[in-house]
Amino acid sequence: MNFLMKKLNPGSEKTLRALLLLIAIGGLYALSIALSNTFVNVYLWKQSGDYASIAIYNLATVIWQPITFIIAGRWAKRVDRVLVLRIGVIFLAFFYLTVLLIGEQSSDHLVLLGSLLGIGFGFYWLAFNVLTFEITEPDTRDFFNGFLGFLSSFTGIIGPISAGFIISRMEEFTGYTTIFTASLLLFAAAVALSFFLSPRPAKGSYEWKRIFKERSYNSDWKRILHAHFFQGFREGTFAFAITIWVFIATGSELAIGTFSLVNSSIALLFYFIAARFIAPSYRKETILYASLAMYASVLCLMFSIQFPLLLTYAVITAVAYPLLTVPFASLTYDVIGRGWRAADMRVEYVVVKELYLNAGRIVSILLFIGVVLSPYVDIGLPILIAVIGAGHLLMYLAIRHLYHPPPPRKDEEERYRGNAWVFQQNKSGPR
Repeated sequence: MNFLMKKLNPGSEKTLRALLLLIAIGGLYALSIALSNTFVNVYLWKQSGDYASIAIYNLATVIWQPITFIIAGRWAKRVDRVLVLRIGVIFLAFFYLTVLLIGEQSSDHLVLLGSLLGIGFGFYWLAFNVLTFEITEPDTRDFFNGFLGFLSSFTGIIGPISAGFIISRMEEFTGYTTIFTASLLLFAAAVALSFFLSPRPAKGSYEWKRIFKERSYNSDWKRILHAHFFQGFREGTFAFAITIWVFIATGSELAIGTFSLVNSSIALLFYFIAARFIAPSYRKETILYASLAMYASVLCLMFSIQFPLLLTYAVITAVAYPLLTVPFASLTYDVIGRGWRAADMRVEYVVVKELYLNAGRIVSILLFIGVVLSPYVDIGLPILIAVIGAGHLLMYLAIRHLYHPPPPRKDEEERYRGNAWVFQQNKSGPR
């Protein structure tokens, strides 16, 4: 806390409170997702038994996310960011409630479940990203992103291994009911906590189409958008396929927990390193080396699905992913902060960024569905893994020429009105 107070401007106790509340809500979200979201795909796999069904569920999720982002952006601009965050958490809680009510017939309602989850993610992440943008400054941004990643990794350690242990010790679907109930309660707690955040109403018109066109005038914005597309291109398929492959290789939910335990334990250390030791001037170089390591990890998946190889993949990605995402998130917010009318259009910038990210996910999953439904799946799947696995490397290529100016001096802040650096001048929300 002392570290943050030194970074914040004098009299910023209200900002510190909002930042800590946002971290707490993010932590509850991360723990709930760590407990259950990993196992939803396995739960559906055990009911359906085919790749296409799991892919359709995930495709519905990533299709509804960008649609919801556009709607949530309008509400965030016309109503209140905190209310949008609360709606997202409520939808996520409703998703788990629906899974509990449908039970063993969940695989018959893949599109419904995927849509509920996508809507929840859309509302939640729109508001969370905008609030992050408003509450943090360049001096606190790396800390916030790194600490939240650190917290997510910690929940990733205790969540999946605990859930895997519970599921493996109970009857086939009783354990799933238990952990889905726990996630429902955690999201309920996050809703309650959101009432302690001060309202953040907004004014002005909602012009996401104008910010979409801004890529034609701002080359850095175009580069960042392309990078987010390639990030989604890699993560769209890998986000669910890895878990299924671990289950296929072992037939054990506890093995999935072990996989997550190894991955998150190592990532915990490297999120700390990323948050404290990556200087702004070395962000792009760090992303390059991390993206090379992420692509190297794909070799573990291309030829044989075996648990030792999957654990090797977990170790490599645990080291590289924090070193990639922490500086990339900070670069993204800095580019937005330098953008046209950033103070007025921060919601629109986040909406357009997420449109590109989810477009990459949609393309990735559609390619996966095409391959697994083809008669050449044995040949096509390793090729697809090699192509999709290059997403983070392509992400670096997109941002390698990104402009990286130093932050302004205090006496220059008036010249940067509209930038991320002066967002803290109005603690209750944007003007």
